[in-house]
Amino acid sequence: MRSVGVVRKIDNLGRITIPKEVRGNLEIKEGTPMGVYVDGGKVIVKKYEPQCVFCNSTEDVVDFKDELVCSECLSEIEGKVT
Repeated sequence: MRSVGVVRKIDNLGRITIPKEVRGNLEIKEGTPMGVYVDGGKVIVKKYEPQCVFCNSTEDVVDFKDELVCSECLSEIEGKVT
């Protein structure tokens, strides 16, 4: 992970801003859904990508009974239901 040399303070509501240059480089626009993850002592912020609850694939993900499932796993589920 490389540093971009920018330090931001957390405001009184617990927010930080992502520098304009970083948003531009990563094509993050207003309204882009972002995921916040914790990895050990690190906070990771990245573009949110829906993923399959079974295989973590981000390809062809659909909502199936309030869960996100990829088309491959959905086909496997439907094949096992008789």
